[in-house]
Amino acid sequence: MQSPFLIRRVAVLGAGVMGAQIASHCTNAGYKTYLFDLKSEGSNPYKMVQDSLKRLTKLKPSPLAESVSLIEACIYEQDLEKLVSCDIVIEAVAERLDIKESLYQKITPHLGEHTVLVSNTSGLSINSLKSVLPESMHERFCGVHFFNPPRYMHLAELIPCDSTAPALLDNLETWLTSGLGKGVVRAKDTPNFIANRVGVFSLLATLYHAERLGLAPDKVDALTGVLLGRPKSATYRTMDVVGLDTLKHVVHTMEEHLKDDPWHQYYALPAWLVELIDAGALGQKSGRGVFRKQGKIIEVYDPQSKTYRATESDLVPAALKQALKQKSQQDIFKALLALEGPEAELILACFRDVFHYCVYHLEDIADSARQVDEAIKWGFGWQLGPFETWQAFGEEAVRDWLQASISDNLTMCEAALPKVSFAAEPSKLAVYQKQHVKPLGVLYENEGVVLKSLPDDLALISFKSKANTMGSQVLEGIQGALDVVEASGQGMIIMQQDPMNFSSGADLSLVLQDIEASNFASLSHMVKAFQATLMRVKYASVPVVAALRGRALGGGCELVMQTDAVVAAFESYPALVEVGVGLIPAGGGCKELLLRATQSASPDVMSVLTPYFERTAMAHVPGSALQAKAEGYLRAADSIVMHQEEVLFAAIAKIKALQAASYRPPLERQIRVPGRDGFARLEALLANYKAGGFISEHDTLIATKLAEVMTGGDVDQNTMVDEAWLLKLEHDAFMALLETEKTQARIKHMLEKGRPLRN
Repeated sequence: MQSPFLIRRVAVLGAGVMGAQIASHCTNAGYKTYLFDLKSEGSNPYKMVQDSLKRLTKLKPSPLAESVSLIEACIYEQDLEKLVSCDIVIEAVAERLDIKESLYQKITPHLGEHTVLVSNTSGLSINSLKSVLPESMHERFCGVHFFNPPRYMHLAELIPCDSTAPALLDNLETWLTSGLGKGVVRAKDTPNFIANRVGVFSLLATLYHAERLGLAPDKVDALTGVLLGRPKSATYRTMDVVGLDTLKHVVHTMEEHLKDDPWHQYYALPAWLVELIDAGALGQKSGRGVFRKQGKIIEVYDPQSKTYRATESDLVPAALKQALKQKSQQDIFKALLALEGPEAELILACFRDVFHYCVYHLEDIADSARQVDEAIKWGFGWQLGPFETWQAFGEEAVRDWLQASISDNLTMCEAALPKVSFAAEPSKLAVYQKQHVKPLGVLYENEGVVLKSLPDDLALISFKSKANTMGSQVLEGIQGALDVVEASGQGMIIMQQDPMNFSSGADLSLVLQDIEASNFASLSHMVKAFQATLMRVKYASVPVVAALRGRALGGGCELVMQTDAVVAAFESYPALVEVGVGLIPAGGGCKELLLRATQSASPDVMSVLTPYFERTAMAHVPGSALQAKAEGYLRAADSIVMHQEEVLFAAIAKIKALQAASYRPPLERQIRVPGRDGFARLEALLANYKAGGFISEHDTLIATKLAEVMTGGDVDQNTMVDEAWLLKLEHDAFMALLETEKTQARIKHMLEKGRPLRN
C-alpha cells in the first residue's frame, strides 16, 4: 500500500441517487471526482450520467456546495483507464451481489497498484463480495456504508473483510473523519451491520407492539419521537422518508439471513403495510405512504378502515407527559414503570426489546457498546444510544427488569442476558486528538459569557444566552474577556457549545420590549454598544479567531466578519438576515461588505458590491461555508474544515500562525466609497424589482436604506470616509426603520411565529 496514504482522486461507480450524492460530497471536500455509469443509447453516450448530475442540482437539501460541473461524467465502456489514477474507488451500484460482482470483474484490471476499492452497501456480505476480486486486491478492499443523504448524515460504517489490511482501515477512518467530516463506526460483516440492524429492529419492535396494542400510527409517532429524545419523524414518518419499499427490502434481508435470531418473528411488516406498498404508496417519494398531505392537511392511513383520515392532536396522556418530565433519567424510568395503559406499555416494551436485542447481539455485530450507541445516534438521530439510555436509567435496575421480563415471558424472547461493559474506550487513532481539545479553568465569567483557558496562554469564550444571542450581558462579557486576554494572553477564540448555532445575533425580545415602552434612546445606546464591542474585537491587541459552526445570523455574522480570522466547519451558514425583521445590519456588517468590495481586485467596486447588496436585501443564507466564502461572508484566507469537532484545533493553530508571524492588529484605514453614483445604480435596480412586483413598499424602504449605507451615504463618488462614518450611517438607518409600524410588526411576528412576515 502507498505510504503516506493520500487521497487526491476519487471514482464513484454508479450514478444513481446515492452514488451521485457521494460523488458530490467528495467534490465538496475538494477531491477530483469521476462519476461512472453505463453508456446511454443514442448520440450522447454520457446522457445517463449527465442527467444524474443535473438531478443533483434539484435535490433539497442540496448535496452540492461546489459546482456540479466539477464532477466528471464517465462511462465504463470508454473511461476505465481513468481508474488507474484514482486513489480510492467507491462502488455504489444496486444492492445485488451479482451486479456488484460483475462490475468488479470489469474494473479490477484497470485499478492502480495502490488503489483502494470500497463498496457502499447497506448490508451485503463484504466477504462474499471479496471472493470475486483477485487476491492482490483483498487487503485493499472493504465496505464503507454512507447513510443517505451522505452530505448531511454524519455516520459512515467501516466494514472490513477477513483480509483487509489493518493499516488501510486506520487510514480510511482517518480520511473519512477529517477528509469527509464523518463519524466513523467500525462494524462487523453481519447482515445490515450495526445501525440498520439495531435501528430497523427498533422500528420493527415498535410496529410489533403497536399492532399488539391496537395503537394507530399517528399516536405511535407522538409517543416515539421527540418525547423520547428521537427525531420528530419518529417511527412511521421515518419509514415514509426512507421509502416503504426500501424498508421492505431491508426487512426481507433480515428475515432471510437471520433465521436463527430469537426475534425472528419481528422481521415482517404488518399485512396492511404490505398492501400499501403493493398499491404504490411508497412514502414521501410517491406522495403517500402511512401519511399523505392533502393541501395543508396531514392525513394518516387507518389500518382498520383502510382509508386516510386527518391526524389527531394531543395524543399523549397527561400522566405519561408528566412521567417523561422528571429531572433525571432514573426518575423517568421509575415513573414509566409505575404507569398503566397501552401508551406506557408500548414505550416500555420497545425499550425492553431494544435493550435486550443490543446486549444479546453485541458481540456479533460490534466491538463495543460505544460503537452501537454512536451508530444509532449518528445514523438514526437519537439523542442517547441504547446503551447510554440503559446506563442513564440505572445499569442494575434495567438488568433486573430485563431478567424479570424474560422470566415472566412478557412478549419477549427468552434469550440469555449476557453481561455488557458500558465503559467507553476512545479510539487511539491520531485523528481524534484533533477532536479532544479540552478547555482548562475559568478565567472570567459574567451572566452572558464564560472565558476558559486553553494551552499556550490562549482563551476560549462562549456565550450563555438562549440561541447565543448578544444582549447587554454578552456584550459586557466580550469586553471583560478581552480585558483579561489582552492583559496576559496570546489570543482568544470565539466558539459556542451548540454546534448548530454560533449566534442568532441581537436579542429581539429585548428590542421589542424597548419598542413597546417607546424607549428608543435605550435602543440607540444598545446599537452603539454593539458597534463598539465588535470594533473592540476587530482592533484587539491580540488575535481573535471565530471557530464557526452552524448558523451565524445577523449580528452573529457581523461578529464573525470582524474577527482576525475564521475557521469554519463545512456546514456553517453565516448571513446578514436583518431585512427579514424589517431592519438592516447595524453592527458593522454593511461596513465590512463595503470594505471587502473596495479591497477586491475589480476596478469597478459596484460590480462586487451589487451582489453583496442583493444578497443582504434578500436575507440570503449561503448553503455551506464554501458558498459563504464565495459570497464574501468569509475571506479567501479563512479556513474550512470538514469535521465540526476539529474546528477548535484548527482555530488554535490559526492563532499560533498569526502570532508566529508577529501579529499586529489591523490599522484603521480610510475607505473610498461609491457615494451618490453607486446609490443611483442600486436605486435603479430596486425600481425594477418594485415595478415587477417582487418587493413590497416596505421592502423598498428597507432596501433603500441599505443601499444608502452600503454606498457610503450622500457623498460624492470616491469620497474617503472612515469606519465611524459608516457605523453612524448604519445606526441612523437602523433607528429610522425601528420607528416604523411595519418593522415593529415584523419583529413581533418573528418572535411569535419564528418566521419572517412579508408586509
